[in-house]
Amino acid sequence: MRLQLILPHVVPQEIHPPTVCPYKGCGGQLSRLHQVVEKPLRDTRYPEVEAQRYECLRCGRTFRVCPQGVSKAQASLRVKGLAVLLYLLGLSYGAASLALEALGVYLCKSRVYDAVQAAAERVPGLKREQVFGGLQTPALGGDLTSVKVSGQWLTSGVTVDDLSGLVLTIDGLRGEDAETLRRWMEGVAEAVEAQILVTDDADALKTVADALGLDQQVCKSHVKRNTEALIETLRPEAMSDTDGSLAAIGTVPEQALADLKRLEELVRTRRPEDVDELADMHLRYIGAAPPGAGEKASVAYRLRLLFLDRWNLWSRLTRYRTWQGPQGETIDGTNNGSERAIGWWVKERYRTMRGYKRVKSAVNVSRLLAWCGNHLGRGGADLSLLVA
Repeated sequence: MRLQLILPHVVPQEIHPPTVCPYKGCGGQLSRLHQVVEKPLRDTRYPEVEAQRYECLRCGRTFRVCPQGVSKAQASLRVKGLAVLLYLLGLSYGAASLALEALGVYLCKSRVYDAVQAAAERVPGLKREQVFGGLQTPALGGDLTSVKVSGQWLTSGVTVDDLSGLVLTIDGLRGEDAETLRRWMEGVAEAVEAQILVTDDADALKTVADALGLDQQVCKSHVKRNTEALIETLRPEAMSDTDGSLAAIGTVPEQALADLKRLEELVRTRRPEDVDELADMHLRYIGAAPPGAGEKASVAYRLRLLFLDRWNLWSRLTRYRTWQGPQGETIDGTNNGSERAIGWWVKERYRTMRGYKRVKSAVNVSRLLAWCGNHLGRGGADLSLLVA
């Protein structure tokens, strides 16, 4: 996890006179300085600052105006920002409170919690209805992960700009079925004007891509690992043909082994033009009968399904070889952008915890971390935008 955070500054001399009365229903724009008062402050540098009280010339009520970095609260915005920073770096609320006390400013763990949750609530974008920064991208990446909330697993969905790796949205989801994922992904895809969806090899996400009318690239690394694992399982059984299923369709074990070896090579090179060779492999086992009720699938039938699946998957697996965005953009064929976002902005902080207490906290803290991470290449995340 990499973070670059900018803490709010406290500038006692910088007080901006009000331009409008803060009281609801007044709207007065003229006021006069009524009083200068001392305000005790919990801050790493200033024990107190001067605040100004103004009188609205329309309603006659008075109100206080504080210097930059100071609010009505006892703690300065700098201290609140520091509390948020310590929590995001992995400290618990209690440990953040102790660290602040060691720096000479006390903030109880409840106030640390309030500062973190309030900052997380103010994160702009990163919701399904509010894509980060209003960004648009032709290549949308998406993936799922889970965190424990009050002893129950919560599914979280993360979408990213697959070209830059910026996180677009983080949402808590009710499940991982295709319909739930479609409703979640649909608004995001429309907002960013996506043309291609980059995901792992999950079948539900293939259904989503088809339902939304998007091209899809499934992660080549996932498919390669899954294929190699299946081949290692099938190779000994194909070599011996103990159930006689290969002999039943007129295929010798040597041919099956050669087909498995060739499939391994094809998945490694991933050339679009090899799709017809996969079709031929599948047809070689088309005569393998499916298992009956309570029966185990034969070796020949499992080979039939493997070659059929890779044949059907081939266009999604090799899309990155030919796809280009409107400005000539290209993708690398993996969903590393989504997995990196999950690792840095969801799992890294979560590993130091026993779980969240609230669903809102689980989602908001991940959004806060992702928002900070999105500003790494923009000079850092300014916490003064989030703490108040």
